[in-house]
Amino acid sequence: MDYEKSKRYLLAKPEAEECYPFGPEAAVFKVMNKVYAILGEENGIGRLNLKCDPIEAIQLRDVFESVIPGYHMNKKHWNTLILDGSIPSGEVQRQIDNSFGLIYKGLKKTERSYLERLHPLDQLNPER
Repeated sequence: MDYEKSKRYLLAKPEAEECYPFGPEAAVFKVMNKVYAILGEENGIGRLNLKCDPIEAIQLRDVFESVIPGYHMNKKHWNTLILDGSIPSGEVQRQIDNSFGLIYKGLKKTERSYLERLHPLDQLNPER
């Protein structure tokens, strides 16, 4: 999965917003004003920061050379995926879904209820 496909997938998440608080080189994706992904490029190759369960974060780094500790993020809870084609597209999508799901689960009850009225639960929390 490359930069453009990742961006489209990130924006397809329910109530996703894209903004550039760090400048034009880093797209920040939020739901209910909470960051679930940061997408940038380095030397023409996409780099995607995603929130992750701490145990799974380490496991993913062990399995994929292109998954490294989160660049400029809390390395316990964030990974950076180097979008060089070595990670299968389905796996990138799964990790995006998980990041979105972690943010969704951490929202206030009123925010979750609002999203649940507008979107199917499987779009909000893929683990359900």
